Amino acid sequence: MKLKTMAIVALLAAGATAATAQSNYDAKFKAYPTYSGEDLELTVDSSGTHWRLWSPEAQEAVVNIYNEGRGGEPIETLNMEYHKENGTWTASVPQQLYGKFYTFKIKFDGKWLNETPGVWAKAVGVNGKRAAIIDFSQTNPEGWEADKGPQVDNFTDVIVYEMHHRDLSMHPSSGINNKGKFLALTEPGTTTPSGQKTGIDHLKELGITHVHILPSYDYNSVDETNLEANVYNWGYDPQNYNAPEGSYSTNPENPATRISEMKQMVKALHDAGIGVIMDVVYNHTAENDGSNFSLTAPGYYYRHREDGSYSDASGCGNETASDLQQMQDYIVNSVKYWADEYHIDGFRFDLMAIHDTETMNRVAKELKEVNPSIFVYGEGWTAGDSPLAVERRALKENVSKMENVAVFSDDIRDAVKGHYTDAADRGFATGKPGLEETVKIGIVAATAHPQVDYSKGNNSKFAYASSPEMIVNYVSCHDDLCLTDKLRHSMKGEPEENQLAAAKLAQTIVFTSQGTPFMFAGEEVFRDKKGVHNSYNQPDSINAIDWENKAKYRDQFDYYKGLTALRKAHPAFRMTNAEDIAANLVFDEIDITETTNLISYSLKNHANGDSWEEIKVVLNGASESQSVEIPQGEWKIVAFDGKINPDQGLGTSNGGKMTLAPYSALILAKE
Repeated sequence: MKLKTMAIVALLAAGATAATAQSNYDAKFKAYPTYSGEDLELTVDSSGTHWRLWSPEAQEAVVNIYNEGRGGEPIETLNMEYHKENGTWTASVPQQLYGKFYTFKIKFDGKWLNETPGVWAKAVGVNGKRAAIIDFSQTNPEGWEADKGPQVDNFTDVIVYEMHHRDLSMHPSSGINNKGKFLALTEPGTTTPSGQKTGIDHLKELGITHVHILPSYDYNSVDETNLEANVYNWGYDPQNYNAPEGSYSTNPENPATRISEMKQMVKALHDAGIGVIMDVVYNHTAENDGSNFSLTAPGYYYRHREDGSYSDASGCGNETASDLQQMQDYIVNSVKYWADEYHIDGFRFDLMAIHDTETMNRVAKELKEVNPSIFVYGEGWTAGDSPLAVERRALKENVSKMENVAVFSDDIRDAVKGHYTDAADRGFATGKPGLEETVKIGIVAATAHPQVDYSKGNNSKFAYASSPEMIVNYVSCHDDLCLTDKLRHSMKGEPEENQLAAAKLAQTIVFTSQGTPFMFAGEEVFRDKKGVHNSYNQPDSINAIDWENKAKYRDQFDYYKGLTALRKAHPAFRMTNAEDIAANLVFDEIDITETTNLISYSLKNHANGDSWEEIKVVLNGASESQSVEIPQGEWKIVAFDGKINPDQGLGTSNGGKMTLAPYSALILAKE
């Protein structure tokens, strides 16, 4: 989702007013009894099939049982019994109703509302309108009990690759059979017509540690009964949070298929040594009054304005209320369910600042109990104002209030390539002067550093991270112009070789900075999106990665591959605390009256146990060559003039004057 930058002072003022209105409006919701038992909303055991729906203000409630996932009339309707002490309604039958479907229906304020599968449907029929009763043990692939993702000791060890299921596999050049499906990533040996690796083999070759898959829960915008229409969507329109999206399965009509195929994808990636991060969107729902939340507990799950209308910090028509107990429990228990049932290794929270810091701390703490290697991060901003008080929001400025939670660095994003709102705006890596200090904020992962002047920062004016493990560095993601399109706009008129060089420089900054590096799928082969900013519902002709680019831009791919290898081999780039960064990362003094778009620094003292005693990184974002004076010594040239070789190196240097080409990086190592 998009960041709409607002001054923190204005947010505080607006937030205080909105928070007062919210507290006046939702006092009744805070008085509701809550229930967080594991038997919401369906349980099948040896004694039969049981339902428990949380709906404290319902006047009546029923369960409708169906033979089909769509169409037909209920074969039975069960009246539910109310339990005032916890606000739930229950019903049971003595049979195990595997293969059947069901919906809930409540009477509220004298009227029967529409049917809903509930908020906890874990298996659904086509288009997610009815919940399904299945035996989950039958959905597990062979070897599932022993399946696990990569061990992560520190978040800074992670290298994230953000991908959409269709983008990665739909293009004819992918060589993948199950195009646009979960199973696309289970196919080994796929290649382009010219023999370049694609799919899961490409990911292994590139060397990333985790894939971040765009929303894969059941979302609203694709008609699963008409997949031939090839409708595309990113999936930021949640419908059923706890069931996989049917359009990514080979048979949306069968509730078990999407579950088993998603598990097969996870296992294939795990077998390849790659973790799986899910993009989750608990901050809003696709519908307002017609959402599953509204049809089970009207009004409760959302924040409201003083007049009772939906508040809208998401920019999508509503925002959820994580600060209310039942919603907080829901978010926490939902991610734990994905981690346990699907072995998911991490969660990226969309517009995370709509949630409160207490909720995010609970999320991280309880996920760590499921799997200590789970990585949690998110967007530390909202898309509009919220009734939630600013000091309670999971903003990037509040990240130090959260433990084991990271935020995206918009500092490094905008400073390196130019501001995201202006296609023509250049950044440090494309020749715009005056951004050096903001880039340095990114290099030290927004931690306090004696040589970084935060008063000169463009997006941030203080060191908001107390640890580099709180920061995710990136220059591009699914939102806005991808890096290739941004460079083509902002460097219009310059030869493509300059754009390719600037892309290498931009990613060199990301991959050598402290924190966690994050890249958008396909940029290693210079993918574009035909200049479209917001391609969330654009066709595959805009979004699909053309894998023939891998041969055309093989030099680009090899450079990115070298960056991942360099970072994985050298812990100096992966320090885990602010004190080590302040002590071991030393910037060289540069006279900015003589030189612009030049940053030079060293990682010293075998930083973080590195085998190299000192690593020197020099970044030239200028449109002309620039020279630096390297201290005397025996240096291995690791990267120079658009080439990189972390192992053997590109040669040696004894120090002295070295000249960097325009838009390029120099990396040296002293053994």
